[in-house]
Amino acid sequence: QVQLVESGGGLVQPGGSLTLSCVASGTIFSYAMGWYRQAPGKQRELVATIYSTSSTKYVDFVKGRFTISRDNAKNTVSLQMNSLKSEDTAVYYCNRATNWGRWAWGRGTQVTVSS
Repeated sequence: QVQLVESGGGLVQPGGSLTLSCVASGTIFSYAMGWYRQAPGKQRELVATIYSTSSTKYVDFVKGRFTISRDNAKNTVSLQMNSLKSEDTAVYYCNRATNWGRWAWGRGTQVTVSS
C-alpha cells in the first residue's frame, strides 16, 4: 500500500501564495494524481488533476490560480496556489485521481486563508 505524506500548508493572508507537496512511498508514474480538499462541514472534493501524460485539469473555482505538477522521479506531486481566498481554507490531500483504487489517505495539510 502506497503511503502519502502532504506538507506545505499554513496560515496565509488573502491574496497570498502557498506551495503544497505530496510524497508517495511508491511509484506514481502511471497514475493520474490529484489534489483534493475538505473544508469544515463539507465533503472532500477533487480540485486539480495531473494525468500520466502531465496534462492537467482544474475545477472552475481554482482555474487560473492553482497549478498542479508532478515529478515522477521523486514520486512527488505539487500544488502551487496563488491569489488565495478565504474559501480556499481546507485540509488538502493528494491521492490518485480516481473513484476506485485510491490509496489510503494521508493526514493532509491544513491551509488557512485569513487576515
